[in-house]
Amino acid sequence: MSEPKKLAQYPSLQGKNVFITGGGTGIGAAIVTAFAEQGARVAFVDVAEAESRQLAESLSARTQAQIWWRTCDVRDIAALQLAATEAAAALGDFSVLVNNVARDDRHTLESVTPEYWDERMAVNQRPAFFAIQAVVPGMKRLGGGSVINLGSTGWQTKGSGYPCYAVAKSSVNGLTRGLADTLGADRIRINTVSPGWVMTERQIKMWLNAEGEADIQRNQCLPDKLQPSDVARMVLFLASDDGAMCTAQEFKVDAGWN
Repeated sequence: MSEPKKLAQYPSLQGKNVFITGGGTGIGAAIVTAFAEQGARVAFVDVAEAESRQLAESLSARTQAQIWWRTCDVRDIAALQLAATEAAAALGDFSVLVNNVARDDRHTLESVTPEYWDERMAVNQRPAFFAIQAVVPGMKRLGGGSVINLGSTGWQTKGSGYPCYAVAKSSVNGLTRGLADTLGADRIRINTVSPGWVMTERQIKMWLNAEGEADIQRNQCLPDKLQPSDVARMVLFLASDDGAMCTAQEFKVDAGWN
């Protein structure tokens, strides 16, 4: 039996303002929770209203953290950028942006129409760029910041059943590297965190079966199932002053699968 984990506290995150997309459920909720537990002031958006409200209320009661949230469909870029503006007005400019929102809905090559393609990119690709556009002016005013884009190892392991998702997630590394030099001039760091197969409630309910269990045991170097909190810990490091010289990189949290 392994010993309980003794996890890091980052003094540099206390009081920092953080904006997170897709923060109401899954990996996003774990990231919101992790920042709140570090004493950060957290703002997040999500389409899941009931789950988001419950998360914000429970965290506020447990940690006394200041949590700002709004229901937002990130396919509506104007609404996303307005939410970021309103959150900054309430909390102050953001030191940290976490582009987490995504959905790995299954589909076949033959079934994809131009309309479906555009809708998948509107969820899985466009929001990251326009969220960066919205928060970077504030980071410049602060003298620096950290942008963390959530990628995926699924396309790197040639996972099937989601070609549109694979295209969108493969572009995350291009976004990170394509903006690193531009943002770096203002001491804004930008990195990708690429999770492996994380055991969110959605993944367990929809995709985890006996074959999946066998895949985990065969492909991961570590025997334990990957949890949303494991991804959140990497995000915390890159957001903190401890990651001050990390930019333009991809950090994989996949138990050694890829």
